[in-house]
Amino acid sequence: QVQLVESGGGLVQPGGSLRLSCAASGIIFSLFHMRWYRQAPGKQREFLALITNANNTNYADSVKGRFTISRDNAKNTVYLQMNSLKVEDTAVYYCNAGRATAGRRYDYWGQGTQVTVSS
Repeated sequence: QVQLVESGGGLVQPGGSLRLSCAASGIIFSLFHMRWYRQAPGKQREFLALITNANNTNYADSVKGRFTISRDNAKNTVYLQMNSLKVEDTAVYYCNAGRATAGRRYDYWGQGTQVTVSS
């Protein structure tokens, strides 16, 4: 079965950095577009970053210039490097694998990893 497992979350001070990882299994990883989202308490899930299967990237304005998405197809893993973290970056971070082909949509989610930015 398909599994997406996020890791790398934790507690960090404002201005600090974290790198999140999302390891995928059960899919042909190189075919999928990979996204990171986050959800803070009481808020809707928010799109953060996309890396396509052709390595094109796109970012939400809220994280542009601070976060970097990358992927390693040999390791079936997508990363989110987060720098200059702010208190408002506190949330549960989720990775998503998506693909549309032959009229079907494939969409998979990880279980999330908590990021807390606090002094």
